[in-house]
Amino acid sequence: MTTVALAATDGMLHFELAIASEVFGNGLPGYGPWYDLAVCGSAAVRVGRFTLEPEHGLDHLARADTVIVPGWADIDVDPPADLVEAVRAAHEAGARVASLCTGAFVLAAAGLLDGRRATTHWAHTDELSTRYPLVEVDPDVLYVDNGRVLTSAGKAAALDLCLHLVRSDHGSAIANTVARRLVVPPHRAGGQAQFVTTPVPDQDDHPLGGLLPWVTERLDRPLTVEDLARQASMSSRNLARHFRTATGTTPLRWLLVQRIRRAQELLERTDDSVDAIAEATGMGTAATLRRHFNRTVGVPPDSYRRTFRARISPAAY
Repeated sequence: MTTVALAATDGMLHFELAIASEVFGNGLPGYGPWYDLAVCGSAAVRVGRFTLEPEHGLDHLARADTVIVPGWADIDVDPPADLVEAVRAAHEAGARVASLCTGAFVLAAAGLLDGRRATTHWAHTDELSTRYPLVEVDPDVLYVDNGRVLTSAGKAAALDLCLHLVRSDHGSAIANTVARRLVVPPHRAGGQAQFVTTPVPDQDDHPLGGLLPWVTERLDRPLTVEDLARQASMSSRNLARHFRTATGTTPLRWLLVQRIRRAQELLERTDDSVDAIAEATGMGTAATLRRHFNRTVGVPPDSYRRTFRARISPAAY
């Protein structure tokens, strides 16, 4: 069982704390061991209008597999020294460390973001960049995964990062199940824009409202950008503009991500060969699927299947 420690301090943002508690503190019926969640702090801490009594001291962070640093409100002052030192010690001990929203300021103060790409809430990216010039701050993404160091933007993006961690640990199908329980979209890629001016609604009168469901029902077909533009009754250039505004990415990149996510679910839930899955996801050949899958997910399809397939029972869905 993976141990997850929440690093608590006065003035934490209760929304981010609640997100982490909900995702990592509640398992799934019919599924195997879930995360062992612990709240760690040096003393009782104020969380909004509430007071929270941590279960463990900050030294417990160094014994966790994953450390989550929720956002905190007062970024105008330096993070508490004991918190910064405990987060640094946890990372040195081998923990995966993830910040939610302005928790990135704690990771930066600990030196964990030096020379790394990172993000935080868009309203505070300039301050993060000014105060910690060695950090490569990206203000336009939902979250950044550097392996053992991860950062997220604000609020809902914190949930995206938590689901990303679940997906990395337990597979796409289980992460989607957690998302369904929380009634949120199952996956938003970390590279998606923080600020989307026109979220895609379900209504058919939206330029992409009917197109995206149409595409996801036809992922087995060799769709092109021109096919999508034709279905949406617009030019390819106009389609690209609407996609960028609504999803923060390009039509081709969005389509590829949908194909990879479908392949992940088929690898987890079926015994289909890689060739069959390549055909079912519109990749054409196993070689093409393997190339894109390895580049996107980080492991070959066969390794992904071995990692996640055996741990899933039907009751988990």
